[in-house]
Amino acid sequence: MPIYEYVCMKCEEHFEELVRLGDGDPKCPHCKATKVAKQFSAFAAHGTAVTPSFGGSGGGCCGGGCGCGH
Repeated sequence: MPIYEYVCMKCEEHFEELVRLGDGDPKCPHCKATKVAKQFSAFAAHGTAVTPSFGGSGGGCCGGGCGCGH
């Protein structure tokens, strides 16, 4: 089972979860919301020569694409 990183779209909690193939997204362990977004981790991006920078206009811990506000 792979470990995935998620961010809760309600409370912005970041967490990791073991997920079986075919399982849906987990609930947030902090607020129990079901609207979560899977994150890209540095491990998943192995083979890249440069660590991605999120300091541009998208900004944030996850590039701003998930709407977490970071």
